[in-house]
Amino acid sequence: MSMHKDDPTVFTTTDRLPHGQKFVPAEDGVNGHGPQRVALVTGAGQGIGRAIAVRLAKDGFDVAVSDIPSNRARLQETAEAIKSDAGRRVITVYADVSKEDEVKAMVDTVADELGGLDVMVANAGMAILEEFIESKLPTWEKTFAINVCGVMLCYKYAAKQMIKQGRGGRLIGACSIAGKRGDPNSAAYCASKFAVRGLSQSAAIELAPHGINVNCYAPGAIHTEFLDKVDEKYTQEEGKERGAYIKQRAEAIPLGRVGQPEDVSGIVSFLAGPDSKFVTGQAITVDGGTLFD
Repeated sequence: MSMHKDDPTVFTTTDRLPHGQKFVPAEDGVNGHGPQRVALVTGAGQGIGRAIAVRLAKDGFDVAVSDIPSNRARLQETAEAIKSDAGRRVITVYADVSKEDEVKAMVDTVADELGGLDVMVANAGMAILEEFIESKLPTWEKTFAINVCGVMLCYKYAAKQMIKQGRGGRLIGACSIAGKRGDPNSAAYCASKFAVRGLSQSAAIELAPHGINVNCYAPGAIHTEFLDKVDEKYTQEEGKERGAYIKQRAEAIPLGRVGQPEDVSGIVSFLAGPDSKFVTGQAITVDGGTLFD
């Protein structure tokens, strides 16, 4: 890295390839689109993660699905859905993405059992709602350990594997519209999702010479178990019927509804596919028009 010759406040990175030379993959149809295509999805036991895993299998990927051991039963359901709906090879791998040794072992297992890794979807995440002035340090530490360090570790070890393979790849991270604007009672979560955007942009620059694209998906209100829990919390506090919060959110969305996990998995399918080969460093909003950026 060096300072710009005309502006000492601007830093530039040195190209790793000679000027004008393009990255040339080891074989045609890479970045997840050669004869052997393997995807790994974390947090795949339910909701958005499950929808992504099933969609990528339908797109023709062999899929490794991962979650924490306590979610074993649900992760197995995801694997069965892949087998029945797409007929692709699938393996289950259990890992806590906040622990480096477990992430490394997860990636190594996928490469050994499925023959490589072409797409990493760092989907695992968490959110704890609390007022900012009541914020507790353990909440911030846990949120960042999973939402930020977890994504970083998944990117890091997946990238190492992809570089070793020499055929490029795709790193795809879970952001949120909360990573593009602040929301009340969500300071730790918002900060973590802003961090994922910055991390992904930096990784996109560094990994581009290796043919690795790095992007994020940024959902708005998606109807998952988490949204149901938020609805339960606020309706109890306000003495309203269950579902009132979700209805209120839907009414504020220009397209008139909250999203479904499949709305997000469609964007991930695009980011993992050949039509996004010239897209990197982006966080694509999927929110029905809630936020324009």
